[in-house]
Amino acid sequence: MCTVCGCSEGPKIDGTAHAHGHAHSHSHGDTTHTHAHDHAHDHDHSHDHAHSHGADHDHHHYGQGAAGVSVPGMSQARLIQIETDILAKNNSYAASNRRVLAALDAFAVNLVSSPGSGKTTLLCRTIQALGDQPLAVIEGDQQTSNDADRIRATGARAVQVNTGKGCHLDGHMVGHAMDDLHLAPQSLLFIENVGNLVCPAAFDLGEDAKVAILSVTEGEDKPLKYPDMFTAARVAILNKIDLAPYCDADLDAYEANLKRINPDITVLRVSARTGEGMDAWLGWLRAGLRAKARP
Repeated sequence: MCTVCGCSEGPKIDGTAHAHGHAHSHSHGDTTHTHAHDHAHDHDHSHDHAHSHGADHDHHHYGQGAAGVSVPGMSQARLIQIETDILAKNNSYAASNRRVLAALDAFAVNLVSSPGSGKTTLLCRTIQALGDQPLAVIEGDQQTSNDADRIRATGARAVQVNTGKGCHLDGHMVGHAMDDLHLAPQSLLFIENVGNLVCPAAFDLGEDAKVAILSVTEGEDKPLKYPDMFTAARVAILNKIDLAPYCDADLDAYEANLKRINPDITVLRVSARTGEGMDAWLGWLRAGLRAKARP
């Protein structure tokens, strides 16, 4: 079990379990990259916490110590070392993915959000609007292939990664999925992460940018409650703006809180349902793809 987030079960790619601890090749056009995967997510993770119910509790409190968490019988130094090792291993997989993408002049975005923000609806509309642009999608969910099925219905290629008890995608999972996709040169790669505003912030997948999608129905304080995610993101899409009048959403307050957390974040106001704001989003994607092209 991972000390970073507590996930424990290995991934399944389109229903097939992938064992950890073997070598594989990324083969894309003229580029082949081979490396070994030895993915370690077998560490204990404890959420000790404080209660305020008029009763004394004699245990450690979540957030105490340098590691930000307390686990009985394990030192803060050991917890920090485990987390550092996990993230370092993930970063090596992400770097391999990034080299493959760079060789293809492909532009990859990691779509992150809470469940129900409208990621898949936005992605389907984006795919339709991009026309014949080469692209592919990696779909991350704990269970089901519902979202991948929706993506495939648009005509796009998609690989479903089911994480089981895991709460995020990692570089190892994405590397396997890229193998299956055989990306074309100058492709857009969309990675739709598991719905979660916490753990995906810490895991690099080899993407060019994290794009955080925030529905106007979620509350203007979400960037303040989950700052790591919005600090890590280059773009925030404020989605479902067509619903703002019906839920008293203050779009300016959303944007102010996003900028308070990350002054450099690009904020796009979009309605995937009506199409409002889609041109700015599509323009950002095309600019990113142009920037990846080698002279």
